[in-house]
Amino acid sequence: MRIVDAQIHLWGSGLPSNMAHRQVTAFTTEEAVRLMDEAGVDAAVIHPPSWDPHSTEMAFEAVREHPGRFAIMGSFPLDRPESRSLVDGWRSQPGMLGLRYTFLEQPQRDWLEDGTLEWLWTAAERASVPIAMLATDSPRQIGQIAERHPGLRLTIDHLGGRGGNTTLKDAAAMEHMPELLKLARHPNVAVKATGAPGYSSQQYPFASIHPYLRQIYDAFGPERTFWGTDITKMPCSWRECVTMFTEELPWLSEHDKELIMGRAVCAWWGWELPD
Repeated sequence: MRIVDAQIHLWGSGLPSNMAHRQVTAFTTEEAVRLMDEAGVDAAVIHPPSWDPHSTEMAFEAVREHPGRFAIMGSFPLDRPESRSLVDGWRSQPGMLGLRYTFLEQPQRDWLEDGTLEWLWTAAERASVPIAMLATDSPRQIGQIAERHPGLRLTIDHLGGRGGNTTLKDAAAMEHMPELLKLARHPNVAVKATGAPGYSSQQYPFASIHPYLRQIYDAFGPERTFWGTDITKMPCSWRECVTMFTEELPWLSEHDKELIMGRAVCAWWGWELPD
C-alpha cells in the first residue's frame, strides 16, 4: 500500500504564525524525509506556508531533489490582476498539482460569496486545476461554487473542522459536521482527513474523533476522503498518524485503506507517481 500524506508544510525561516504549529524556525526537507522513512510514508504534498516568503522555492527544491517523493499545492495572490494569467499554465510547473487557499478571515471569506473570485473558479475549471481550501465557516458558499462549476475539483481541508488558530477539541471542533456532510452530494467536492489527531482531547488512538471520520467516510466514500497529517501540528508521531487509520478503524477494508491512504488523493489531484 502506497502511503501519501495529503498535506505537510516545509519552511526554512520564521516562526509559524499559527500557534498550533511547532514554534520552530525551520522544518526542513531533510527532516521530513527522515521522519517519513521512519513512519513508512512514501510521498507527501507540500503546502508552502505564508510565514516563510521562500517556502515555495523550498518546495520546488524538494521536488527536484526527491523525484516522486513530493508534490506541491501552491498559491498566488488573489487580489492582484496579474495573477489571473497564471492559472492556465499553473500545473506546468515541476511538481505543481493545484492551488490551496485559506478563507478564515475577512475579506477572504466574503470573496467566496460576493463574486470576487468567480474568475478563479472559471479559470481553474477550464484548466483542470484542483483547488483545496480551509474555509470552516463557508460550507454553503462552497456548495454553491461546486454547483456552478461541476468540472472544478474542490477539496475541503482538515475535516472541515474548526481548525485555524483555535484549540477546540472533539464536538466543539466538529460543530460544522452537518453542513460539511451536505457537500457530499456534489461529486466534485472531496475532504482531506488531515490533522485528525489534533482535534481529539484524548491520547492515541484518539477515539473521540473516530465517529466523525466514519461520518465523512459514509458520506464521501474512500474515493473522496484523503488521509494526511499537517504533521507539524500533530500531538503524536507520523507513524501514529498512519496507524490510527490503518490499524484503529476496523470499518475500513483493505481496499478502502489503499484509496484513503494515498491512491485517491493522487487520482483527485492528478499526481502520477512512478511504480
